[in-house]
Amino acid sequence: MPFIKQHALFLPEERILLAVSGGRDSVLMAHLFNEAGFNFGIAHCNFSLRGEESKKDEQFTSDLAAELDVPFFSTTFDTIEYSRQHHISIQMAARDLRYDWLEEIRSDFDFQHIAIAQHQNDVMETMLLNLTRGTGIAGMHGILPKKGKIIRPLLFLSREEIDVIFEEKGLSYREDSSNKSNKYARNKIRLDIIPILKELNPSLEKTFEANRKRFEELEILLDRRVNEIKTELFKEIGTDEYEISLQGLQKLDPMDTLLYGLFHPFGFTESMLRDLKNSWNGEPGKVFSSGSYDLNLDRNKVLLSIRKNNIQDNTYIEDTEMSLKWGGKTFKSSAISSNHFTLRNEASIAQLDLALLKFPLVLRRWKDGDSFQPLGLRGKKKLSDFFIEQKIPLSRKNDIGILENGNGDIIWIAGFRIDERYKITTNTKKVFIFEQYT
Repeated sequence: MPFIKQHALFLPEERILLAVSGGRDSVLMAHLFNEAGFNFGIAHCNFSLRGEESKKDEQFTSDLAAELDVPFFSTTFDTIEYSRQHHISIQMAARDLRYDWLEEIRSDFDFQHIAIAQHQNDVMETMLLNLTRGTGIAGMHGILPKKGKIIRPLLFLSREEIDVIFEEKGLSYREDSSNKSNKYARNKIRLDIIPILKELNPSLEKTFEANRKRFEELEILLDRRVNEIKTELFKEIGTDEYEISLQGLQKLDPMDTLLYGLFHPFGFTESMLRDLKNSWNGEPGKVFSSGSYDLNLDRNKVLLSIRKNNIQDNTYIEDTEMSLKWGGKTFKSSAISSNHFTLRNEASIAQLDLALLKFPLVLRRWKDGDSFQPLGLRGKKKLSDFFIEQKIPLSRKNDIGILENGNGDIIWIAGFRIDERYKITTNTKKVFIFEQYT
């Protein structure tokens, strides 16, 4: 089939798993694959939505696999219960169940691809549905011939062309009665909207297919431009952590489209990005969260970082000999006589006068209002000011351990500075050592 070669859907020697409902489109796909001599199997989902009809669909599909002498796989879902449990529509529940199960069969039985029998009318319906709901360029190209392990080898055909082929071949199939109901949005577009549009343009399917290709190419161009901008503006400063020039973002044109292209992969919505844009000229420190990532406005830059959900709020140090984990780092404590002690001038280690400590100590995140007396200074300093002086990005503040004495004093900013009041002096008899390992 030329369409398969044109879009490099699969190689002739690969095994393909066909998703067959028993309806006209998927049955035709099975017969065409059989005529072409491809190596394939048939998979059928019974969604338990139409009672006896669903059982007859499954039997018909099983008989078709036997007729074509190919492997057959089937499963039954309680789709309604799944939709209730996950608070999604029945259509979405069926889609999720179907694709997850198909992928399991593909992987377990050594198939290289999953073939779905969607055609040009499905593409057209998807594009119109996306338009009514609001969409970007990806929604405008609708359904792609190939995406990951999913292939759609019938996208070169319209529904009318499929009807003609069926009549010529004299094939039988199962009719899904729910296709005649316009209570579903997609069916309403198919049954009510498209017939009116076809009065204006009898070649509507071909026109939409041409438009689909244009939008697909536009998406490629946009992705290329977004990647260029990302390479230019995103400076990687850690794992899943980037420093981004605010001035560079403010010069983007067209701004909304490019902002969305840059940050949508990290889970940020258009409304979140509008709020970000409206906050550019405000006070630094505002944080926008997508759930997985944080965007922090920090003076002349924006900091993008993955959320650190593994950081405990409080971890207690009960004894002088301990090993613990906090914020993805390991900390170890020990105590030694000052007679056997050698001072180490390293930011990753706190060496404190043990006699001044009140256990348990607390290792925690920083809080607004925190202050301490940095080593070498006479007066106290707010941690927020200390972080600014140290040029610590806002996104990294929660990664820094704050060691607090039992009396409430902050005695160490892990990795940076101890408190002047707790340093070792000539009067120190025993030294408490608290070391951070990354």
